[in-house]
Order: sequence, then structure tokens, then C-alpha cells
Amino acid sequence: MDGIHDLGGMQGFGPIVVEADEPTFHHPWQAKAFALMVATQAVMRTHNTDEYRHSIERMNPLHYLQADYYERVLTGTTTLLVEKGVLSVDELEQAAGGSFALAGPIAADPMVALTPQPEHRFAAGDRVRVLPIHPAGHVRAPQFCRGHEGVILHRAPQFRFPDTSAHAGPHRKEHTYHVEFAAADLWPEEGAANDTVVVDLWDSYLEGAGV
Repeated sequence: MDGIHDLGGMQGFGPIVVEADEPTFHHPWQAKAFALMVATQAVMRTHNTDEYRHSIERMNPLHYLQADYYERVLTGTTTLLVEKGVLSVDELEQAAGGSFALAGPIAADPMVALTPQPEHRFAAGDRVRVLPIHPAGHVRAPQFCRGHEGVILHRAPQFRFPDTSAHAGPHRKEHTYHVEFAAADLWPEEGAANDTVVVDLWDSYLEGAGV
């Protein structure tokens, strides 16, 4: 989904502040939040990684910006536990000692219903274009390359389609590709003439150039 966050990063937030000798956790509750995230995915298997990523994307934008990394982890995980029926909102608020902000509901997304192509549509050297999509659901095509043309470097292994997986759909696999873009095409004012960017993209995000 297109929100205040994107797989490829967003502009306008200033430089990344690096804390010298930063500890893994600043507070004990952060370690518990991380452990809960790992346990629910790897042990309990209540949800998958794509569902988890999308739960964080569904957070209220103001809440997302004000929250630190581990608060986003906790919000996303608890949202999924409520949605999956593992615990109720009442149980959650009783344990929290008051109201607990959860992520918003899942929106309908037509990308979920796409049928994967049985054969590779592209080969190394083919010129392709990333579809200018703006889905309401989870997507792994960075905004910076949508609508731009690139060249297939390699056919990559099949991998589950995240747009479907994030909506608890079937874990269907789809062909993926390593696509090379000229940095100057992506960022005309900043991209160096000889620099390139390689992005891993699913078949459903692509079309032949000139189509």
C-alpha cells in the first residue's frame, strides 16, 4: 500500500541519526515485543511475514511516525493476534491497563486475485516496465521504480507472491526477476550517469516495454 512508508524509502525525513554503541534494546519491554513477534510467526504460526509487514503498514500514520521500531513491532503483532482470534480487544486492554491502539482494517486489493503465469514471460536482456500500480494492500514493488523501464538481468527463483500472502491468501509462488535500472532514469537530478540499481521484482509487477 502507498502510505507514509515505502519499501524503497521515503523522502523528506532528514538524515538517519546513528547512535554510537547503540544497544539492541533500550528498554526490557522492547525485548519482549521482539520475542512475541518471533514466537507468533515461527512457533505459533498465527500469521506469516507478509501479513506482519502489512499490519505495520496499516497503522495510523500519526501513530506510525510517533512510534519507535519496537512499538511498531508490538502494534503489528497484537493487531494480528486480535484479528486471528488469539485474544480479544478486552483482554488486550485489560493487560495493558487501558486503551491500546491497533492497526486499521485490511482493505480490498485486486492484486490478491491475480493468476500467476505458468511460464517465464521474460528472459535476460528483455526490456520491461514496472506497472504504475498503487494497490490498497501490501506490495513489494518500490515506488521509485514504478512506471520506469529496466532490463532483465536474470531469471530469479520462484517465490511466494507477497500481495496475496499478506492477505492470508494461498501461498502461491510466482516467477521473479532481477531488473536493472539506470539511476539517472530513476532520479534525473541526482542519479550518476554510470550508476545502476537492481531490484528483485515479481512477474505480476512487470510488462514488456512498449506494451
